[in-house]
Amino acid sequence: MIDVDFLLALLNDMFFAMIPAVGFALVFNVPQKALKYCAIGGALGHGSRFVLMHWGVPIEWATLGAATLVGMIGVHWSHRFLAHPKVFTVAAMIPMVPGVFAFKAMIALVEINHRGFSPELWALMLENVIKAVFIVAALAIGLAMPGLLFYRRRPVV
Repeated sequence: MIDVDFLLALLNDMFFAMIPAVGFALVFNVPQKALKYCAIGGALGHGSRFVLMHWGVPIEWATLGAATLVGMIGVHWSHRFLAHPKVFTVAAMIPMVPGVFAFKAMIALVEINHRGFSPELWALMLENVIKAVFIVAALAIGLAMPGLLFYRRRPVV
């Protein structure tokens, strides 16, 4: 049975991921013809991460899978449209940047500075810093994965 609420939440997530992807593509001077592919890449990446997290995959691993998917699709589009893969992939990764976790870590750090040390605040800060670092690492590895697999002197696949 199809869960209508899940599909609506997925479409909502994908739609609102398109907006920052296109915005950052404009900041990075992506050609106008490639903007729709940046939007689609952002939607597919964030949507696939949403689905993986819905299935119980931790956000770090879901981000790695989504970033790898976006990287692979970007390589396909780069061959099809004769452009560098980064034209399609970098802006599409921006919606998955862990801003909330970095923000929570900074707020905990400010609270430690203001109120003084407490184990709870320290644990909250470390948890959010580590989560943000691993998500950024997953984005970087996922973005590099197609290059590691396809653009070697001796291809793996």
